[in-house]
Amino acid sequence: MRIGELSERTGTPRRLLRYYEEQELIASERSANGYRSYTEGTIDRVVQVRGLLDAGLPTRIIKQILPCLDKPRAIHVEDADPEMIATLERERDRMTARIDCLARNRDAVAEYLDAVLDLRGQGELGQGVDERS
Repeated sequence: MRIGELSERTGTPRRLLRYYEEQELIASERSANGYRSYTEGTIDRVVQVRGLLDAGLPTRIIKQILPCLDKPRAIHVEDADPEMIATLERERDRMTARIDCLARNRDAVAEYLDAVLDLRGQGELGQGVDERS
């Protein structure tokens, strides 16, 4: 598939896809006319890269751990230096804290929605308060 289709199917701007390729996060083949051509598997890779970026990981770390995230999961540890391990531990802990925060916020929103829907079902929502009381 060409870059336009990949962009459309992943919701990722073409410019960003070119950047991912420049950073060696995704790869393409070049056709005789110079157009980039991507495989179906690139869609999953782009989604994965975007998720890791959204989680706050920098591209230099993503590049190093992407081979470990391929299926089947073959973990490559021979080039994991102590600094990289420490960085990944910090990132994991930061993500865990963010997940916990998101879960608390999700639960609060769900609780609010439950209360609103209960009131709506009881016909109490939007009736206002009688100011004469």
